[in-house]
Amino acid sequence: MILTLTINPAIDRNVTADRLVFEDRAYLLSETHSAGGRGINASSVLNSFGMPTLAVFPSGGETGRLLEEFLAQTAFPVEVVPIRNPIRTNLTITDRQGLTVKLNSPGPELGPEELDGLERAVRRHLPGASWLLLCGSLPPRVPADFYRRLMAAAHEHQVRTLVDSDGDVLADALEGGPTTVAPNQQEAERLLNKALITRAHFQRAADRIQAMGARSVLLTLGGRGAVCAHEGRLYDVVPPRIEVKCPIGAGDAMNAAFVWAWTRNGDFADAARWGVAAGTASARLPGLAFPTLDQTREIYDQVEVRPVR
Repeated sequence: MILTLTINPAIDRNVTADRLVFEDRAYLLSETHSAGGRGINASSVLNSFGMPTLAVFPSGGETGRLLEEFLAQTAFPVEVVPIRNPIRTNLTITDRQGLTVKLNSPGPELGPEELDGLERAVRRHLPGASWLLLCGSLPPRVPADFYRRLMAAAHEHQVRTLVDSDGDVLADALEGGPTTVAPNQQEAERLLNKALITRAHFQRAADRIQAMGARSVLLTLGGRGAVCAHEGRLYDVVPPRIEVKCPIGAGDAMNAAFVWAWTRNGDFADAARWGVAAGTASARLPGLAFPTLDQTREIYDQVEVRPVR
């Protein structure tokens, strides 16, 4: 079972416009609302791939009730930890050319008892888990070492960990020795305080992040695929060219497919290939949507894994 934690879930308001332009008129074409959060998204993909998963998240207020209503329609189990404050609402605007703007709220403050409740929920399920995915930002005033504490508990149960976060949270998590971290280009630039432009920059960045404490690194580069480091090996994983319709959620699909594949066959490079395939398949779907296993397999056959060393 793959256990996911989304500590800062949201209701995602997803808007499609005819175009995104400055100082000119644009028109809204459609609008939907959905359950949001990196761990929840990963669990959705894992479930569609046939992998048992459980999503843990806090929920409060009217937005929390709406989130729970959305997730009651899914086929995977969840554990809700009640909180006092309402969860956040995020706004994503995508135009017909795939250009996207994402505006996120910081999220609710969580009290000490609420944080303890989340930690107890995760710890309770670790004995039955093979992976723990710690996904997304921390709400305001949550200690930056929260993920690291959960990782330590996971390691006690020989549960592998994947961290997908940013800033101080990612830097702190690396000190705990995660199995995998999955920063995108912007998150890696903030972590390393350095602009990354060329493929050589990305490769050195993956090596450096691995040296900071991760067993393996998935440095995701959007339509350019990923640079991946694992046990002294370095890989460029290159997807086919596609027409991007909405890139939001592609990283969550990548994380899920990567964990799914590594759990099944134990081959890191092949798992990275599956991950890039799922992220690419997700990006070519309209709105916030995730690919099926068949849609991912179609892209997988076109993804190249190029060993760098």
